[in-house]
Order: sequence, then C-alpha cells, then structure tokens
Amino acid sequence: MIDLLLLVVVTLMAGLAMPLGAYLARIEHIRPSWLEQELRHSVLAFGGGTLLSAVALVLVPDGIEFTTAPLAALYLLLGGVIFMLIDMAMLRWQLPASQFLAMLLDFIPESIVVGAIFAIRPEEAMLIAALIALQNLPEAFNAYREFMQSGHFGARRVITIFSLMALLGPLAGLSSYLWLVDDGGFVGAIMLVASGGILYSIFQDIAPGVRLEKHWAPPMGAVLGFVLGVVGLMVIS
Repeated sequence: MIDLLLLVVVTLMAGLAMPLGAYLARIEHIRPSWLEQELRHSVLAFGGGTLLSAVALVLVPDGIEFTTAPLAALYLLLGGVIFMLIDMAMLRWQLPASQFLAMLLDFIPESIVVGAIFAIRPEEAMLIAALIALQNLPEAFNAYREFMQSGHFGARRVITIFSLMALLGPLAGLSSYLWLVDDGGFVGAIMLVASGGILYSIFQDIAPGVRLEKHWAPPMGAVLGFVLGVVGLMVIS
C-alpha cells in the first residue's frame, strides 16, 4: 500500500510540473525585448533537448528490450505516421496543440515506464519521475504560449486543462504497476510508438522554431536539455 501511495505521489508531482510551467509562461513583457525573445526560444530548445533525451536514453533503450529489431523499426515508424496524421488534422481544423500533444506523448509512456519498473528498481523509477518533471516544465511553458498565441483559449482554461492532464501520470503509473508489469511486449510497443511521435514533433514543430539569427543561447538550450538526460543515466548506472 505504501508503494502504491509513493508511486501516485511521484507521478503526480511530475505531472504538476505542467500547470507550473504554464503558470510561469504567464509572465509577459520581459525587458529588454530581445531578452524575452531569446528566453522563449531557449525554453523551446530546452524542451526539445529533454524530449530527445527521453527518447534516446529512456523510451527507446527500454522499449527495444522487449521486442525485435524489425518490430522496433515498425513501431517507431508507426508513431511518426500517427503523429503526422494528427498534425495534419490539427492544421486542417486549426487546433494549436502540437506542443501539448508532444508533451503528453512524452509524459504518458514515461509514467507507464515508472509504474512498470517501480516494483523492481524504485530508485531508477523515481529518477525517471524527476526527469519527467524537468521535461514537463519547459514543454508546458511552450505549450501554454502556443495555446495563447491562437487567441482561442483563456489563461485560466489552459492552466485548468494542464492541471487535469497531470492526473494522467498516476493513472498511467498505477495501470502499468498493477496490470502491465508482466507484459513487457505491450509496454515496449507503447514506448517505441511514442518515441516515433516525439521525434516527428521535435523536427516538425520544435527545432524549426528554435533558431534565431545571431543568437546562440537557444541551440545551447537543446544541448543542456540533452545533457540533463545523460547525467541522469550516468547517476543510475
């Protein structure tokens, strides 16, 4: 019972980084204006770097343990195709949610990973939960700005949505802890499909929006985000 409660707490804390990131994104009109622009692009790059670290260091390595190379390639491609179709649908329906979907594609499968390994490697599970929180913060920051730029959503509504989405962490973690811990093939498929979708999002929506002429902080934000993932892997190894 204590293990279940601890799992709920760590996955919920990771999820609550989403409304916190959205709340921080409400800070407007940083002066001078070039600093505000550089900050926004740097946070966008940081989110891309952490997403890339999640794919390279958590989702793909854990996912390929449970499947063969051909199936792994198929799942990755399937994830990219699914997210491409979602992206096309959002463009057609004018829905400003690419960053939001990328955040959920990262958050949900990683929460599943936390629940699946919590019983056997609790230290690693808690570290992954901490990395999820670090990833969710800049991703929510960027997703909030994306929603607000559309002019179709109010600030309170967006933060409420993000707060409700935080509950998906405990739900996914508990589900995998109780029912999926022995079904490695299914968990691996989820992680690899999500990885393909995340990679599509990075190169379709995040990376093109990072670059600024004669500014070098944004790409270093991506490097910093990836370094955090590398350090986390080294710590648990």
